[in-house]
Amino acid sequence: MAPTILVVEDEPAIQELIAYACRTSGFEVRRADSVRAAREAIGGELPDLVLLDWMLPDRPGIELLRDLRGQERTRDLPVIMLTAKGNEADRVTGLDAGADDYVVKPFSPRELVSRIRAVFRRRAPELAGEALQYGPITLDAGRHEVLVNGQPVKMGLAEFKLLGFFLAHPDRVFTRAQLLDGVWGDHVFIEERTVDVHMLRLRKALAPHDAQHLVQTVRGLGYRLSQRSDR
Repeated sequence: MAPTILVVEDEPAIQELIAYACRTSGFEVRRADSVRAAREAIGGELPDLVLLDWMLPDRPGIELLRDLRGQERTRDLPVIMLTAKGNEADRVTGLDAGADDYVVKPFSPRELVSRIRAVFRRRAPELAGEALQYGPITLDAGRHEVLVNGQPVKMGLAEFKLLGFFLAHPDRVFTRAQLLDGVWGDHVFIEERTVDVHMLRLRKALAPHDAQHLVQTVRGLGYRLSQRSDR
């Protein structure tokens, strides 16, 4: 599934330009033209990244950014500020408020997409559209391809997304709840034991290539992708 970007911009021409650049770069796009509309969109389903204009008709975008950073659900949501305010003081204010990047208008669509991918590389590498590699495993999201020691591996979409998430965060332990939020999204209501089913399928897909041991259960905690042998 392509990463979802919420474009919060009240000028129709700029909104359309941004949406077109994002869609042609492989992202899904949602739109909002005010802080209120953005809140409704984020409240229904978290996007993977927000492009947030500073000057909006009902409230300044910077206020929404501060609110997002103050809530647990949206604290880590990547946000890029878009604004005509290009002086140093405004850039510092935006970054201090929690923006991941700050893009000054006018900007080129190519530059904006490059900034988006850079933020994804820092915050969510599995969404950057670039190949991920750990040990013998390589996952290329653009080609929807998994290789183990250079040999192709077939697996379902859920297992592919799980593996991509683990490859972006190797050696880190995730609870079932964290995996549900990180892979399926916080708007999807499924039981935590569903994660166990997909972990078993992931191991089964890797088993013919002798890589199933990399997907490890950490007792009492959850799962991780690791070459470490301790459990």
